[in-house]
Formats: sequence, structure tokens, C-alpha cells
Amino acid sequence: MRVAGRTGDVAHAAPPNLIDTGSAACHAARMLLRMSTLLLRTLRDDPAEAEVPSHRLLLRAGYIRRAASGGYTWLPMGKLVLDRVTQVVREEMTAIGGQEVHFPALLPRQPYETSGRWAEYGDDIFTLADRRGAEHLLAPTHEEMAALLVRDLFTSYRDFPVTLFQVQTKFRDEARPRAGLLRGREFLMKDAYSFDLDETGLQAAYDRHRAAYRRIFDRLGLDYTVVAAMSGAMGGSASEEFLAATPVGEDTYVGCTGCDYAANTEAVTTPAPPAGDPDAHPAPTVHDTPDTPTIATLVALANERRLGDRADWTAGATLKNVVVTVTRPGAEEPELLVIGVPGDREVDLKRVNAALHPATVAMFDDFAARPELVRGYIGPQLLAKQGLRYLVDPRVSPGTAWLTGANEPGRHAVNVVCGRDFTPDGVIEAADVRAGDPCPRCGAALSMRRGIEIGHIFQLGRRFTDAFEVDALGPEGKPVRLLMGCYGIGVSRAVAAIAEQHHDERGLTWPAAVAPCDVHVIPAGKGPQIDAALRLAGELSARGRRVLVDDRPHVSAGVKFTDAELIGIPRAVVVGRRLTDGYVELRDRRTGERTEVGVGDIVTHVLDGV
Repeated sequence: MRVAGRTGDVAHAAPPNLIDTGSAACHAARMLLRMSTLLLRTLRDDPAEAEVPSHRLLLRAGYIRRAASGGYTWLPMGKLVLDRVTQVVREEMTAIGGQEVHFPALLPRQPYETSGRWAEYGDDIFTLADRRGAEHLLAPTHEEMAALLVRDLFTSYRDFPVTLFQVQTKFRDEARPRAGLLRGREFLMKDAYSFDLDETGLQAAYDRHRAAYRRIFDRLGLDYTVVAAMSGAMGGSASEEFLAATPVGEDTYVGCTGCDYAANTEAVTTPAPPAGDPDAHPAPTVHDTPDTPTIATLVALANERRLGDRADWTAGATLKNVVVTVTRPGAEEPELLVIGVPGDREVDLKRVNAALHPATVAMFDDFAARPELVRGYIGPQLLAKQGLRYLVDPRVSPGTAWLTGANEPGRHAVNVVCGRDFTPDGVIEAADVRAGDPCPRCGAALSMRRGIEIGHIFQLGRRFTDAFEVDALGPEGKPVRLLMGCYGIGVSRAVAAIAEQHHDERGLTWPAAVAPCDVHVIPAGKGPQIDAALRLAGELSARGRRVLVDDRPHVSAGVKFTDAELIGIPRAVVVGRRLTDGYVELRDRRTGERTEVGVGDIVTHVLDGV
């Protein structure tokens, strides 16, 4: 592309929507987009399928367009934002020594079979067979490929530490795609993998990534919290999520009102009461409790009849026993499991699934097939004899006594003591987490918050290096099994998270670091204003600014201003009626501030402020 004549004139060979203001190749920092020919269509009304602000505004402002269920086309303005977010991620990953690679998205089954994740992922991955019948998957992540690559290329302790990263499209067969970019079937992700010789090296790599993630999200203008998390399909030990705060977030997490503790609800630990003496309680007694289908009705009857010689029964003093099915990868039949929680709590299946991963858990409802399980009256006393595994909430500690089912229709038992009348097979974090619960670190009350997961870091340990026998020859001539870390950022999701946090009732309000352009030049007139706007836009672009100019000749000023607010570029220069007096108006999209500036000073003013 070449420039003909004065700044702002475009040679006939140049694409009409992009002016190259002097460079041999159009660099991203010297860009001028013309709305008259830009692939951009704004919408006046909210799309029917849009559920959350980011989805609604990115569609309305012409940044993305739905292509399929859970899949979106990035239009030019959206692609500019996506690329700017990606660039921030790349810069910070490179700064900590990461080396960028690019793995295939279509991968053979065998490595995932070796790691065990082909079965673990189950229906969450897209699988397909090629013309020869060989099975493949569309990769949701690449731990296996990274481990194999390092095993093939590095053999000595002198080669380590190593950190590889990529920015690549990933896939998951999301059952219910929703919320636009926040929960799609195809998404752009940055995934990184560290390889170290020992635990000290792994911790150092983890700390480097954690600090880099903070810098990334700070640069992107995100309000976020780092929370303790579960490792899920990744496995490993230490795990933290970076959650962008927003009311529409899918993730519920807790924050302590007394210290800096924060955790995803799936990872919250419950302080257990101290163990007591199981023999300190009276012997259990069984009572008729007809018409008590709920905990509330049971408590009311127990107080009315003074069961156990007391009238202070509460829901928290009852023991609720919930039956679930647990299906392990590759298992032909699910296992029945009973979970005991205090009656004032509900079983949170997300927490149960996280605790029992990679198994999947569902509520059991076929009580007709198991008549020994008396629905609504199940107690823990007979579960061992029935061959059923029994896990309890940490609050059900040894020596605690409970009002619970007697395993007979219409009957409950009082003084059923843990450690005397039943012995759990283990403890599980299964009960729902609530505001006001005690912090496991300091005991102060927890508050409930919502957020979007934008990053997740794990210390994987040797799960994948064991699976693929990834060793390096140590300094003493003996093989050393490597330790891995895994670090992910949802790049496309980060775009949506930024939009969720940076918008108002009129449209988007992009932070300067990720906005598609630095300045939006708006001629509020059809005569000399458009020519002056094009000259000004060309000069700003030549000075290294990204510029969008609304040169549409048959569009009213009101529509241009409405579109500008919807698109959300941080600063706008309005070339209006005061042009004849030598003035233009500079507007700040985020603060609403408006300043009249002389035409001769506006370029310097914008350069100083952007």
C-alpha cells in the first residue's frame, strides 16, 4: 500500500478501509480505519440470544458475530482487541523465559489414552475418526504433547528449567454453550508448561507464572482475585485460579472479611470440630416420626415431642444422608455412595464432583430398585452391612451425636453417635458453602462473591512425566524424573471479562491497553468537517496512533455519537461546528469529560494523553 499526495490521500491500490500513512507495511501502531468501508455493523437493539452484558455489547458493537452454537467469528474490531490482549500475554510470558511453540489441535488418541485423560474427559471432548478409522480428538489442552516434545528433545539436566507456551484455539464439547465468549465450544487459550528437576525449581516456576499473571491482568485493566482452587482434570497439587469479579460470573468464590484468604467454593475447607468421646452420649433410641418428609417438619416434631428429652432441636443437629451415583472412567456400572451432611446444609454436586474427580457424580433416584434404602429415613447405622460406602462432612466428627433416619419408614433415631454407632469411610467436602461460614485460616466470616475464571495455574508434579517416562540425566549420571507445571489463560474469555467490567448503559468503555484504536475521530457534519477529520486522522496515524475515523457521508451526527459510545474507544475527537473558529472537542469515553482544543494543538494534546 502506498500513499499518494498529501497525508490522508489513498492510492487506488490500497484497500479502502485502511490508510497507510507512510510506512512500507501497515504496522499495528500506525493504523487508520475508515468506518465508511470497515466490516462493521452496529445494532440498535439487544440480540435475543444475548444473556450477559459482554455478549450483548460485543454483538451490538460489531466485534463478534455468532457462527454456530458456542462459536463466534471475530470481526475486524474484535480481532484487534483479541490481538492486543494476546500481545500483552506474549510479552509477559516471554519476559519470564517462556518459549513459544504451536502444537496441532487435531491429536491422536494414543497419548491421551496413555495419560488416562481420554476416558476422564468423556463427553467433554470432540472425538472423530479419520478415513483409516484412527481415533483423534480436538485438543482441549496439551500437557501430553508438551511432555512428549520435551522427552524427545532434552536429555540432560543442563537443558533445564524449560518453559514452553502457545496461544491456540482449543475445543470442548460444551453441553450448553452460553454467555457468548464466556462459555463456548471453541476458544482461544494461552497454555504454558514448565519442566524442572526438583520441587524447588517447580515452585520457582510456579511463582514466576503467578507474578506474570498478575502483571498481565493488571495491564489488561481487570479487577481480579487469586483464589485457591481444585486441579480437576489436570491433577497435581497446588492450584490457584484468577477470577475477574462480576455479578454474571459462573464461579462462586469466598473471600474472608478478616484476612486475605480466598478460594473457589469447590476448594473451601471446613474447620472440623474437635473430636469428642463417643461413649459420653446416651444409647440411641428410635422414635415414630410420621409425616416428616423434610428436615423442617422433622425438627418441628422432635421439639414438639421432646425427643431425647430436649426441645432445642435445630436443622444443624440432624444428619441428612444423600445417595449419589459415582461413575468412574471406564467403569461399566456406577457405584452407589451415601454422603452425610448436617441437615441445615445441602449437598453441592460441584464440590462432590471436584472431590471425586475424575469420576462423575449424579443424584440417585431409583429407590424402588434399592428397597433397603428408605427414602427420607436413611441413617448411617446399617450402611456398612449393606455394602455401601459412606462419606461425611467434616462437621460429622468422632463423638458428635445426631438425630437421623432409623432406616424404617416413618422412624428416626436420636443419639446416633459418630465413632460408636457408625464409622464413616472417609471425609468429603460436600456441603454447600454459605456467607458467614468461618474462614479456615483465621475463623472470621466468609463473604460470597462471583467471578469469571480468566487464568488457572497448577503444580502438576509427575503425573504426565510418569505417564510418558520423561527423564533427564542428572549431574551424577542417574535419570531424574521431571516435574511439570501447567499455566492457562483464557485469552478470548479475557476479552469478554474486560467487557463485563468496562461498560456502561451506553456501551463499551475499553481500557487503553486493549482498545481496538487509541482515538475515534468523528466529523459532526457533512462538509469541511469530514475532510478535516480525515486529515487529522491521517496525521495522528502517522504519529503512531491507532485511529478510527467515522467518515460515513450519509449518517447523522447523532448516530455517529451513539455508535462511538457503543464501540467504546477511550478518546474521541469531534470535528464539529466550532471547526470554523479553529476548535475541535476532545472527549474521554470513560469519564465523560469534554474539552475544547485548538485545531493546531489537538495532535499534541492527543499524543500527550494516549
